[in-house]
Amino acid sequence: MSGSAGSGNEDVFADGRMAAVLTGLMRDTEASVGFVYLLIPGDRMLRLVLLSGLSREIAAPWVRIPVDAPIPVADAIRERKLVWLSGLQDIAHRYPRIGIVLPYDFMLAAVPIVDDTTVWGGVVLLWPVSHAPELDAREQETLDAHCRLSARLLRRAADQDPPPPHPTEPYVVHPERPSEADPGLAAAALDLAERLPVGCCALDLDGRITFINTAGAELVNADAAVLLGKRPWEALLWLNDPAFEDRYRAAVVTRRPTSFTVVRQPATSLLFELYPDATGISVLMIPKADGALPHGGPPGPQDGPVPYEGSVPAAATAAGPVPGDVTTPAPGAAPAAGTVPAPGTTPAPGATPAPGTTPAPGAAPTSGTTPEPRTGPGPATAPGSAAASTPLPPAAPAFASVPTLPNRPGKPVGATAVYQLMHLAASLAEAAGVRDVVDLVADQIVPAFGPEGLVLMSVDDGRLRVIGHRGYSDEFIEHFDGKPLTAPVADAQVLSTGVPVFFRTQEDLRRAHPQAPRYEGRNAWAFLPLIASGRPVGSLVLSYGRPRPFPSAERALLTSLAGLIAQALDRARLYDANRSLARSLQNVLLPHHLTPLPGLDVAARYLPAGHGMDIGGDFYDFVRATPTSVVAVIGDVQGHNTTAAALMGQVRTAVHAHATAGASPGDILARTNRLLDDLDADRFTSCLIAEFDLARHRLRLASAGHPPPLLRRADGGAEVLEVPPGLLLGIATDVTYDTMDLPWEAGSVLALYTDGLVEAPGLDIGTAMTDLAERLRVSTAPDLDRLADELTLHVRDAAHRTDDVALLLVRRPL
Repeated sequence: MSGSAGSGNEDVFADGRMAAVLTGLMRDTEASVGFVYLLIPGDRMLRLVLLSGLSREIAAPWVRIPVDAPIPVADAIRERKLVWLSGLQDIAHRYPRIGIVLPYDFMLAAVPIVDDTTVWGGVVLLWPVSHAPELDAREQETLDAHCRLSARLLRRAADQDPPPPHPTEPYVVHPERPSEADPGLAAAALDLAERLPVGCCALDLDGRITFINTAGAELVNADAAVLLGKRPWEALLWLNDPAFEDRYRAAVVTRRPTSFTVVRQPATSLLFELYPDATGISVLMIPKADGALPHGGPPGPQDGPVPYEGSVPAAATAAGPVPGDVTTPAPGAAPAAGTVPAPGTTPAPGATPAPGTTPAPGAAPTSGTTPEPRTGPGPATAPGSAAASTPLPPAAPAFASVPTLPNRPGKPVGATAVYQLMHLAASLAEAAGVRDVVDLVADQIVPAFGPEGLVLMSVDDGRLRVIGHRGYSDEFIEHFDGKPLTAPVADAQVLSTGVPVFFRTQEDLRRAHPQAPRYEGRNAWAFLPLIASGRPVGSLVLSYGRPRPFPSAERALLTSLAGLIAQALDRARLYDANRSLARSLQNVLLPHHLTPLPGLDVAARYLPAGHGMDIGGDFYDFVRATPTSVVAVIGDVQGHNTTAAALMGQVRTAVHAHATAGASPGDILARTNRLLDDLDADRFTSCLIAEFDLARHRLRLASAGHPPPLLRRADGGAEVLEVPPGLLLGIATDVTYDTMDLPWEAGSVLALYTDGLVEAPGLDIGTAMTDLAERLRVSTAPDLDRLADELTLHVRDAAHRTDDVALLLVRRPL
C-alpha cells in the first residue's frame, strides 16, 4: 500500500490503507464478510465505504443508513459498544429488516470506530454459524485494536487542510491472493477440470461465471463463450427462477455448501452443488437419472448431505419456467431458505474470466449485449469428460443457447431485487413523517434498484412540488417544481391516467415530449404515478444513464415500488398534519417562557417522544402564588395524543387556580383530583407540587404518584427526596395528599422531572434516579440552562425514545 500514516495529502481510502486494515481484521478474526461505515459530518447518515466478501448488489440496502435506524452498526455507534448477533433467530428477533433481506443463518458483530473525542463510523463482520456462540477475548481485542488503528488513520486524514473527500461509492476489497498464478499449476488445474466426469464452473462473488469446463457447458447445452461473464440464472432460460439465485445468495452470505436439483422434462435432471469461499463459488453439475448419480457417488459432499437441497422443476417450453416453482424437497432435505417467487435479477457491469482460465473459442460478449443465436452444436466433447462417458441429455426447447428471455431483454429482475423491495417496504412501514419517507426512498432506491437520478414529487394544491431528489442539481430541479397537474409533462400526465410511462431511450422521450428538459448523461426514464386509496398523492421519476429496455418484470417491480411509496407518503402527510395540530395545541397550553423571580432562578426543558405524534401529556408550570411564595408544578397525563394534551391543559389550569388561591401542595392535588373525577377524564395523571416560601426559606412538597424530585444542597451533596407517595390523579374521588416540609437553603437546586428522563427498557428506575442524582451532584455547569442540557443529554440523542421528557430546575441563589 502506498503512503504512510504520517505523510501529507493522505487519502486513506484511495491509497488502500483502510482496505488493508479491513483485510487484516478479517484475516485475524477469520470473518467471512466485512463492512466499514463512515459517519458523514452534517448528514446524520452512515455511508458504506469498504466492502469485502460480498457483492455490492447484495449489500445495496445498506449503502446509506440513517444514524437512528434500527440496524446493528447504527446501534453500535450510538451506544459505543459491541453489538453481537448469534444467528438467524437472534437477527430475526432484534433486527427484522435484516432478516427479511438476508434470511440465512450467520453470525454478526458490529463495533464503533471511535477515539477519545470522535465517533468516526463502524465496522460490521459476518461469520458462518460454525463460529463459537460468542466472540472470545482474543477476537474482541483484535476488533478493538483494528478499530483504534482505523480511528487514527481517519483522524490524521481529517486533520489535513483540506481533508480528502469521503468515498461516494464503496470500495470492494478483494481477499489477499498470490500475485501471479503458476502457469504449470494453472494448466494442471484446467486438465483436472476437463477430466472430471461431471460438469464444474466457477462463479465470482457477483454470481458471474468465470470458468466452465466442457462437460458443464454440454450439460447445460450452451456455448462456454456465451456463458462467461453471465449469471447462470440470467443466461439459461430454465434456471430463470428466484430459487436458484437465492441459493447463490445463501452460499455467499453463510459460506456454507448448498445445493438444488433442477427437474427437467424430458431432459435429465441436474444436481447443482455450490461450494463458497472468500473469492467466489465452485459449482458441480451432476446429471441425475431416477435419483441415481451417473458417477455412483453420494448426492453431495462425501461427509454428508448438502444442506438446503431441494428439487425445482425446469420449464419444458420456450415460454419460460413452469408456474409452480419448487416441488417438495427430497426426504431429509431442507427447502431453500428465504425463497421468494419472483423472476430474474439486475446484473452489474460485465465481468471478465478469471486469470488462468481458458474460455471456449470466441470472445464472451460484454454484459448487456445480446450475442447472435448459435445454431451449431454445443462445445466439442473432450476425451474423458462426462459427455464422453454419459449420454448427453436431449436438447429441449427450454434450453436456450442465447442468454436472453422472450420479452425479457436487457437486465431482468430477480430474487435480490425482490428482497430489496421487501426491505424498503419494511423501512417505509416504520417511517413517520414526509421527511422520513423522502430520505428512505432517496437513500434506498438509488443504490438498490439502479437509477442514477430520482425525483419525488407530492401533490399540493393542484401542483406537483418536489419534496426530494438525488442525482440532480438544485438548479435543474427548479424546472420541475410547482408544475400544475394539468401541464403537458410526463410526471403530471401519469397522475391523470394512473398508468406508469417508461421511455427506453432519449429518442422515445423526445418524440413524446419535445420540450422536456434533459439532464446530461440520462438516456432512459420511468415516470411512476403515486396513487393511494384511489387518490393521486404524487409522482416518482427515475432516470438511468444508459438506454434501458424496461422488461415486463422490471416494470411490475417498479409499479409495486410506486404503490408502496404512495401509501407511505399518504400516511406520512396525515401524520405531519396531525403532529402540526398537536404541536400547536401544546404550544398554547405550555408556558411560552419562565420568568425568573426575585430569590429564585429557573430553567426548563421539554423533549417530545421520538415516535408517535411527538406530543404527550407532560407539563410543567411556575406560578407566583402569593407575594411571598412561588409554586412549581410538573406532571404527566397518560397518553401521547391530542386528548392527553387537552387534559394536560385542564390540569395545568386547575393547579394554577388553586395555587393562586393559597392552597397547600397537598390541597392543590386533592382539589385537582376532584375536578378530574367531575370531568370523567378516563385518564390518569401523575403530578408533583413544590411550594417555595421566600420569606421563611422553606420548601413544601406533595406528590400524586410522580417520580420523586432531586435536591442538590449548598454543600454539594445530592439526594432523591422521599416525598410521601400519593395516588395518581383521576383514580379515586376522595383522596388526601400529605405535604412534606424541609429547609430551602441558599445555593440549593431542586430538580423536578417526568419519568421519560429515567425510564428505559431493561433499566431499573431506582438505579436511574440515583444515577441522575449523581450527575446533578458532580455537574460544574455555570448556570441552570447548561445544567438542564447536561441532565437531558442522554435522552436527547436517544433515537428510540418512546416517552416525552420534561425537566424543571429551580435554584435559590447564594
